[in-house]
Amino acid sequence: MEAEKIEYFRNVLIDEMKSLLGEADKTVTEMTSDAANFPDPTDRATQESDRNFELRIRDRERKLINKIKDALERIDAGEFGICEECGEEISEARLKARPVTTLCINCKMEEEEKERRQ
Repeated sequence: MEAEKIEYFRNVLIDEMKSLLGEADKTVTEMTSDAANFPDPTDRATQESDRNFELRIRDRERKLINKIKDALERIDAGEFGICEECGEEISEARLKARPVTTLCINCKMEEEEKERRQ
């Protein structure tokens, strides 16, 4: 892959990670400053449900951050854009849609087909 495309994907990944980390910081700030103690049990339940939902989202984002870090490591190692399964180049369109991917579209479809059969 060309150096300018590699830099493009590096910047996309870094920007995404900054955005996710900013959201995580915002959530921590909101949850620590939001010390509302609602006397109504329904209001407390709603607040708790909202917090649980927010934490589930942040957990998914934490996993995505780890995938972004792995992708940045692959860029540094010169392995970015190479399918881990077949060793072929991953299409640029696929990388634009999912820059953290480690599989080309054919290997990913095969993997999903195996999962469906099980």
